[in-house]
Amino acid sequence: MYSNYVVKLYDTLSRREKELIPVEPGLVKMYVCGPTVYDYTHIGHGRTYVVYDSLKRYLNIRGYNVVHVMNITDIDDKIIRRAAEENKDWKEIAEDYTRDYLEVLNSLGVRVDHHPRVTDHVKEIIEFIQGLIERGYAYVAPSGSVYFEVDKYDDYGKLSGRFEKDLWNQEAEFLHEKKKPYDFALWKSAKPGEPYWDSPWGKSRPGWHIECSVMSSR
Repeated sequence: MYSNYVVKLYDTLSRREKELIPVEPGLVKMYVCGPTVYDYTHIGHGRTYVVYDSLKRYLNIRGYNVVHVMNITDIDDKIIRRAAEENKDWKEIAEDYTRDYLEVLNSLGVRVDHHPRVTDHVKEIIEFIQGLIERGYAYVAPSGSVYFEVDKYDDYGKLSGRFEKDLWNQEAEFLHEKKKPYDFALWKSAKPGEPYWDSPWGKSRPGWHIECSVMSSR
């Protein structure tokens, strides 16, 4: 049984400390953004892994059960570029650096309960994007790429505290097919030679922004 000891965490949305009140009493579900596996793990990654492992251990001491999930992004532009640079298959790149990542976790003594991979959740990603399109938050470009229409969501930027839209990430190569420069890709039309999955919008692949949204929800 968990104790009545009050645990407070800094809440980025409200910019203040708040008492930790799990949705299910005594059970904390913690999703941590994991690596995009296109290069070796560095000390910045290690800091993230250790910090959240330490938080989990502390919560365990306080009597909470913790489900610790950390994703592996194993399809991404950076992986595709690294594969081209090294003249290797993109799957080989992803597997090589995933192996390095897991070895680092082991050496640091970090234990993660679940490691969902993007490539294992493409079906759910497609369904999630289809839902956003149906609700009017996303649109399909002529190329078959799907973009999130930022202006349709009034609170966008509230979490980061960045509301200057001109400073938001803009992929110059794709400006011609976006409604606004700051709309971001949920699903990317595959170029010749790139990996792809069949979808309602053609042969394409997930965009970096949607992957953790889907896996954390699942």
